[in-house]
Parts: sequence; C-alpha cells; structure tokens
Amino acid sequence: MTLRAWPVEGIGEIVPGDDLAAIIVDHLTEPLADGDVVVVTSKVVSKAAGLATSGDRESLLEAKTDRVVARRGPTRIVRTYSGLTLAAAGIDASNLEQGLVIPLPDDPDQSARELRAGLVSLTGVQVGVIITDTVGRAWRIGQTDIAIGAAGIAPVLSFEGVEDSYGNVLAVTAPAVADEIAGAADLVAGKLGGQPVVVVRGLPGEWIRNEAPGAAALIRDEGDDMFGLGARDAVLVAAGRGDTRGFPSAEADDDLLAMAREGVDLTLADAELTDRSIEVRPLNASPAAFIEAGVLAERLRILARAIGQDVTITVV
Repeated sequence: MTLRAWPVEGIGEIVPGDDLAAIIVDHLTEPLADGDVVVVTSKVVSKAAGLATSGDRESLLEAKTDRVVARRGPTRIVRTYSGLTLAAAGIDASNLEQGLVIPLPDDPDQSARELRAGLVSLTGVQVGVIITDTVGRAWRIGQTDIAIGAAGIAPVLSFEGVEDSYGNVLAVTAPAVADEIAGAADLVAGKLGGQPVVVVRGLPGEWIRNEAPGAAALIRDEGDDMFGLGARDAVLVAAGRGDTRGFPSAEADDDLLAMAREGVDLTLADAELTDRSIEVRPLNASPAAFIEAGVLAERLRILARAIGQDVTITVV
C-alpha cells in the first residue's frame, strides 16, 4: 500500500453556520477521488456548529461528563456522554479568541455522516470522513490524534481466525485503522499550521463502505474496560470515598486517617498519627476489637499507597 496525504490549504477561520463541505471543496487543489478519506479536526466541526462559548470552563466540563475516570489536582480524565475517555472532556481553548472555550461535537459520528453527505453531494465521489481529536494515552507520554467520528470508512478491521505466515491463527488482532489514519493526517497537518483538513489517498477500496459503523465502534464497553478508573480513584471508590458516575463537586480529600476511619467501627478500634507513623489500637480486649484494628490497618495501608503517602502503620 502506498499512501498520499496532503493538507487542504487556505481554509482560514471557520465561523458558526459555515458549510464545511462547501468550504473544503472550494479549497481543493485537486479533485477528490473515490476511496479518498477526508480527515477533519473536531475543532472546526465544533466551530461551524457554533459550540464555542465564553461560559465557565468548569461548568461546561461538568455538563459534558458522564463520570470521572481519574483525578490529579486540577486534571480530570473523564468519560463523556458519547463514550469518549479523555482529559477535560476534550474541551479546549487553543486556536480560539481569548476567553472562549469549545467542547467536542455532541455526536461526532453524526457530524461525520453529515459532512460526508455534503461532500458526496458536491463531488459525486464516494469518500470516507474522519473527525479527529488530540488525546493522551495511558502508560505513554505525549499525545496523538484519534478518530472520534467516522463515516463511510471501516473504523476497525478484524483478523480474528486468519492465519499468519507461520500458520498461527490470530485471535485478537484488530487494527484501529481510523485512529491510524487520524495519526497520519496529524503528521501532515501539524499542530500550528492552521490546516484543519487533510486528504488521504491510496487506502484499500473495500475499506470505504456506505454502511460502515462510526468511530463509536472503537469505544470499549464499560463492562469490558479493565481500566475504567485510575488506580488511585479505584481505591478511593472501593473505600467509599468516591462515586463511579457523575461529576464530583470537590476532590476526595487526602486526609488518610479520615478516609480510613470511615470504614470501621470506631467504638472498637482507632488510630493516631505521630510524625510519619500511624499507630492502630483495639479499644478493648475483645476479638472483635482486634479484628477491627486489623481492618483499619489494612485500609490505612491501601489508601496510603493509593494517594502516595509514605507512612509506617503499626498495630499496637
């Protein structure tokens, strides 16, 4: 496979109500061809839809958040109502007038379908459309673009049951081709070049399908998500200090003793902090008191590790 990818230059500022399909076609330096994929940043899709606002960013984040996945200080990784998991729900203030913020499209796949319909109508050729956003990745530094919306192109391929050249039967190989195309387009467009649209040519024709599912097909179901919460946040939820849904109005506090005490019977056991050591004591000689002291000590150890506190915990 040999691919060509080039930016559509000269598009300029997009304002509410702009017809993106017409603007893209007007700025093409060569006509679109059957099988081309038009890759568009979510920023210009949201701008054309009039989603930029001068409202409070925190309130907008709350409105777009289905649940918080992880928190560190002011940084929140959230799952949006469209199923995407990303920092700050993808709300951005770059490449905008100062004082404005802009969210992602509410339904990126629908936005992709509408843009594709416009391009097909204007050009008469069958193209795919991918709407992208820039995200970080768990375990890795830096960001890359991914497909948050798609139309007319297979977002993922399945090689399950196919034999490789050594005769091994593949079980879980499924290239996320829409994400790979998004990343390639980002390399061509660059972050500061003001080029929000890229054309990619040379992909296999069978990938371009009218009935192809959208990019939502790339979102893992919550029930199958092994990393549905950050490590710290999973511990806090298990300890009763958080909620799996909604948008908490404040951080779970990091008072280690307060968090641990909430899960035990304080008439049977309690703890005291001295320097960097915590002493846990049963409050009477009954077996129940000693058991409760053990429970409190374990809660302290687990919570201390989750929130990064280096303390020595001793049962006295």
